[in-house]
Formats: sequence, structure tokens, C-alpha cells
Amino acid sequence: MTAKTTRRSRRRPAAVTALVLTVAAVCPVAAAADTSSAAERSRTGMLEAAAERAVAAGVPGVVVRVDTGRGPVVTVVRQGSWSTPDHVLRAGDSFRMGSNTKTVTAALVLQLVAERRLRLDDTVERWLPGTVPNGGNITLRMLLNHTGGLADSAYTARSLHLMTGHDTSRPTSEEVLALGTDLPPVGAPGGAWSYSNPGYVALGLVLERATGRSFADLVRQRVTGPLGMRDTYVATGAAPRRGTAPLAHGYEPDAAHLRPLTEPLGLPEGWGFVGPADDEHVDTTAIDQSWGGAAAAIVSTAADWARFDRALMSGGLFPERLLAEMRTTVPSEGPDHRYGLGVDEYRSPCGTVWGHDGALPGYRSDNYTDESGRRTVSVLSTTHFGLVVSPEANAAEAELVDAAICTMLGKPVPTS
Repeated sequence: MTAKTTRRSRRRPAAVTALVLTVAAVCPVAAAADTSSAAERSRTGMLEAAAERAVAAGVPGVVVRVDTGRGPVVTVVRQGSWSTPDHVLRAGDSFRMGSNTKTVTAALVLQLVAERRLRLDDTVERWLPGTVPNGGNITLRMLLNHTGGLADSAYTARSLHLMTGHDTSRPTSEEVLALGTDLPPVGAPGGAWSYSNPGYVALGLVLERATGRSFADLVRQRVTGPLGMRDTYVATGAAPRRGTAPLAHGYEPDAAHLRPLTEPLGLPEGWGFVGPADDEHVDTTAIDQSWGGAAAAIVSTAADWARFDRALMSGGLFPERLLAEMRTTVPSEGPDHRYGLGVDEYRSPCGTVWGHDGALPGYRSDNYTDESGRRTVSVLSTTHFGLVVSPEANAAEAELVDAAICTMLGKPVPTS
């Protein structure tokens, strides 16, 4: 559904950059220290260049945060000059994390498994009787690793109207789940991997049924509160929560540039995102995306998510035996990816990392860590469908993610 789009030429975009480097002191130490520092500076320079290429290719803005587990954190921010009147992008801005929410949902499930309040082999029918067709044969484990056979609902008519801002209602989690369960199943329970947002909405309902608390309360009490993630919360509307980091502005292509995606879906010409338009972009920041619930509704920052990833992979959220369950993977999308319980195992050009990606209108996020949790990386972009319709922007963003991962792992950044 992607297609090359025509973009007007622009001057080299203005950018805001926060960069922290380790500088070698002048003293009689081994030359290896200077060599190491020079290598780090070189990798950082290549990372900055990759961020600039992403913006030049059409990504409105990017925030990159890399923690190598030793020395200062490196942050790089680049932004197209046309978007600065709306909001000057900063490293500490919050982003809608989309499907990264699924990793938090999985962590909550595993915490309840550790407390023997849930079992991975519990059926959906046990907790949500009569809600999911064939729920007696679908287990929580299957929902967690997307092998339950439930269809995805991202491109149903109502989902598209909600995502684009044409539908401003606030569907309940049960209604969002029904968007998927009303579709034919895509496979048998326990069969092949097939990504399903409704499956994670169902997991959110199971968590609420098992504890008597809302998903938002569980996230706050069990994850963000204990970890000190002060800028992370489950969204309940479009506006950022008071007292938290400013929300970065997100952008998507206007109706004309979105046409390669909307036309195959049978949508009328001129149909696109609701919001202020500027040149060929629409500001989607004011569209309420909180209806994603346990599948996609968390808002966070790069620094906060690093706290979560460190705690997750170091065994700080649940016992080691359940971390091993989380890392038990099935084949997913392509040879470089396998999927565990709410986490993606990505075999990058520089080594294997664990984490997730996420996408909502105006927001794309890629958050990864090494197996120990000591090294973390986030690449946050202020568009998603802009990547879907532009192969150039999509390729540049993917190269930026790999460059950030390689920088995190201390490996040479691959050239294009």
C-alpha cells in the first residue's frame, strides 16, 4: 500500500540538537582510551547524519536517545524548520508510544502470573466468557504472542475514522475488542503469528477482571510509580496530562499525499486526517488516540522508557523464570524478527536487541535494549503514515533505527 509521493523541495531544515559526548582528558594514559573516544565521536557523528537524512527524506522530526551503559547518554534531535512554529522539538518531549504499550501490558500479565492470580494457559473464555469467539481454545499466552488467530482491526472503517479524527466518540474497550472479533479469524488458536491489536485489548480486560482495577491504575501502581516514570501515563484524551512533559506535535500527509494509501481502501478522494493543514502536512496532535487502551494508549518519553526497559530486562518487574517465558519467541515478520510475550526480538545488523515499535497518527516509536537491560535506545519520529506512503522516508527512518542500535552496542554504524 506504499507508493512514492512527490514532495516539494525545501531548504535544508533547521534543527535542534542536544548532544552529550565523552571527551578524553589530556593526560598520560593508554592510547586506547583516545581511540575509544574517537570511535564514539565517529559513531555519534554518523548517528547525527542519519537523523539529518531522515528529516531530509520527509520525516518531520526525530528524537534519538542512546545509553551505552557507560558514560554520558547521547541525544540527537532534528526537526524540519517548517514545523518549529507549532512546537520546537526537545529530547524530553513526550510521544504517543502506540504498540509499545503492549510490552507494559505483557509485564502486568506476568506480574499477576507470578502472584498466581493468572496463568499463561488460562483460556480467554475463563476470564471473558462469551466475549471472544472460540475463546475456550485461545490462551493468554496466545494473545501475548499473537498466535490466537484473532484478526486485526486497524483498517476497519470505524478504526480508520477514529484514527483520522472523523469519529470523535470514545468507544469502550469492549467495543474496540468487537472491532476485531466481528471479523473472521485469521487462523487457528496456537497457529501462525498474526498481529492483533484486539488481542491486547482483551488482555487489558482480563487484567481488570482479575484485579478489580482499571488498566490505567495498574500501570501507575505497578510500573510507572515504582520506577519513577513521572512523564508516563495511560492517555484518557488528546491533551497531555497536567504536570507531565510537553507532547510533541505529530504530522501526517494531507489527503492528496495520503491517496496511495486511501485509494486501495476504497476511501473517497479528499479523505484524510482532521487537523490544521500546513503545505502538505496535517497536524494530528489534537486527535484523541486514547481508545487504543491496553494495546496502544500509553504516552511516555525516551528517558522514561529507558527506565522501563532496564527494569524489564534486568528482572526487576517479575521473576527470572517469567522473563525466560517472555523471551520465548515465535517466527513473526521476516527473518530478522521473532516475537515473544509482548516483546520483539530484532536481529539488527549489529546484534540482537529486545523491545517493540509503536505507531499512531503523527507518532512512530522504536524502543530497544540489550538482553541485560543495561543499554537502551529510543528513536521517536513525528509521523507514521508519512513513512507508510513514502519509501524514502521509511528507508531513512529504518536506517536511523539501525544506526542508533549500533551506537548503543558500540558497533560501527552501517553505511547505506
